[in-house]
Amino acid sequence: MRQLTKTEAAILLAGAFLMVVGAGLYVFGIQGVSPWIFAVGAVAFAAMQLRQTYGGRDATLKRLRRIMSVGDALFMLSAALMLENNYHVLMPLFVKYIPDGYYHYVTYIHNNWVIILLVAAIIEIYTTHRISHELKKNMPGTDE
Repeated sequence: MRQLTKTEAAILLAGAFLMVVGAGLYVFGIQGVSPWIFAVGAVAFAAMQLRQTYGGRDATLKRLRRIMSVGDALFMLSAALMLENNYHVLMPLFVKYIPDGYYHYVTYIHNNWVIILLVAAIIEIYTTHRISHELKKNMPGTDE
């Protein structure tokens, strides 16, 4: 695995922190700026994780990296849905062009950023743990 530089690692941690702050502020009612804080954090976090490439031949690590990329995409989708939940940009389109549009909007868009965020977090926790385990297992001189 390519190691991040100190600056990239700091951006990764700052992105994770901004996602937590943005989600927390949104949940506790400060919804004006919190989706933007979360979105900036999600983009920074995902960008730094995507810079952490794997150039080896281990199929398990390649698969885990692809799964981690899905988690990053879900973080950004969660940010987009949080912004939509706050500004309702798509709601007029749903209401105008889809029969029972408001019902479908509430069903598929409204507050579903939370579910996608949960799925992304579970994916990230799983892949981070498994990648760490696989890297330790594949290192010469370790007994596992």
